[in-house]
Amino acid sequence: MIDSSLCYLLRGDEVLMMHRTRKKNDMNHDKWIAVGGRFEAGESPEECALREVREETGLTMVDPQYRGIVTFVNDLYETERMHLFTTETFTGEMTDCDEGELVWIKKEELDRLPQWEGDRIFHRLLKEGIPFFELVLVYSGEKLLYADLNGKRLQI
Repeated sequence: MIDSSLCYLLRGDEVLMMHRTRKKNDMNHDKWIAVGGRFEAGESPEECALREVREETGLTMVDPQYRGIVTFVNDLYETERMHLFTTETFTGEMTDCDEGELVWIKKEELDRLPQWEGDRIFHRLLKEGIPFFELVLVYSGEKLLYADLNGKRLQI
C-alpha cells in the first residue's frame, strides 16, 4: 500500500490546485488535484504534507488541519491511503512546479474541473466542515464503482 498526503491551501474563496500536465506516466495526467505526494521513509502524514507543499509550491504551511483519510482502491493501480490536510495559513513565495501548473481556483468552480470522481465527494465533505472522516473510494480504471464514508455506503 502507498501512503501519501494531499493538501488544500485555501485563500479566501479560492483553493490552490495543480493541473497535472508535466509529469510522464502520470495516473493523474490532465486532472486537477491538490498539492501532495508519497511519504518518504520515516515520515509522518504531517511531515509528508509539509515537505510536499514546500517542494511543489515554495510555500510553507502553518497550522495544517488533519481532515481525513481517503483510501483509493483501483484495479489498475496499487492501493493508496491518502492523508488529507487543509490550511488557510502559509508563508513564502509561490514557485513553479515541474509536475503541473499551479492555479488559484474559485471554490465554487472546483468541481467543474477534470478530476477523479471521488475527489468531488471529499470536496463536499471539506466544504460541509466535517472535522474528520474516513472515505474509501473503489474504482475500475477511472470509473468510480462505490464509496464508503465512515463505514457506510454512499449513493454515487
